[in-house]
Parts: sequence; structure tokens; C-alpha cells
Amino acid sequence: MVEGCFMLKPSNILKKSIWVFHLNTGGCNACDIEILDVLTPYFDAERFGIRLVASPRHADLVLLTGPITRKTLPKVVRTLRAVPRPRLVLAIGACAVGGGIWHDSYGVIGGIEALKRVLEEQGVVIDKLVYVPGCPARPEAIIYGVAVLLGIAKPKVKETEVEVIVR
Repeated sequence: MVEGCFMLKPSNILKKSIWVFHLNTGGCNACDIEILDVLTPYFDAERFGIRLVASPRHADLVLLTGPITRKTLPKVVRTLRAVPRPRLVLAIGACAVGGGIWHDSYGVIGGIEALKRVLEEQGVVIDKLVYVPGCPARPEAIIYGVAVLLGIAKPKVKETEVEVIVR
């Protein structure tokens, strides 16, 4: 094993190039522009085997951007149900992670955690989820998020549980 950020052996989630489906759930499109930037020749995500596909049925990974709005919720559930297992999701940007500036708006149910609760009720399982924070998320962070999802890179932040005491 090499010290630092990268590991030698990737995980066995996928043994081929990763095909991604981009799903905007109602945001400002800043993260969408950053995703397009990842796919341009400057960052050249295709050299890592990342390729954009037009159908969720062909996708290995869903790039989710924007807060989950009430209007897009049925379409998001239908889209994620169409993705074959293992279902991998990359929540990109502050809106997808927690709802962003619209977190308490009447038309928004929240970020990916609220969506996960709805998906569990519908019987849809997300096998692996990685958060890429930022407003908008930088292209380097998006590529790093994919590497963490695939097990090629170590996550920089460890998951911890926090107990909240309300007085």
C-alpha cells in the first residue's frame, strides 16, 4: 500500500469503465456546469473511464445535483429505480448534500438524506453514496468523489455520529 491519498488496489465494485448518468433535481445549474467541465478535454474524465450516458438503464453511477424538489421527486425515484444494481450515487454540491439555500423552502424536501428516506419507503436501495460538497463543487472534487466511490482513493473525512442535545 502506498502512503498518502491513493491506494494501489481499487475495490471490486466495478471492473470496467464507469458510465454516469447526470440527474439535475431542480438546482441553479452551477454544479451542472462543473460536471460538463469535468467532461471537457481540460479535465478529460474519459481517460479514467468515466463516460456520460443518456439512459439511467445504462448507468453505473448517478451524478445527482440540486435540491430534491416536490415536483421532481417522482421522476427522481423512477430514474433511480431504473439504474441497475449496484446503485452508486454521487451527491454533488451543497444543494444535493443538504438542500442548500433552499433547504427549508416549501417546494423542497431537502437533500440526499431526505431522498434516501423516500427511496427506502419505495423499496429502492442505494448501494454506495458519496457526498461532494461545494457551491458549486469543483471539477477536481467531482473526480476525487468518483475515485472515493470506486475505492481508488481514501476519503479525507471519516464518518462520525454526533449526538445533539436540545435544551
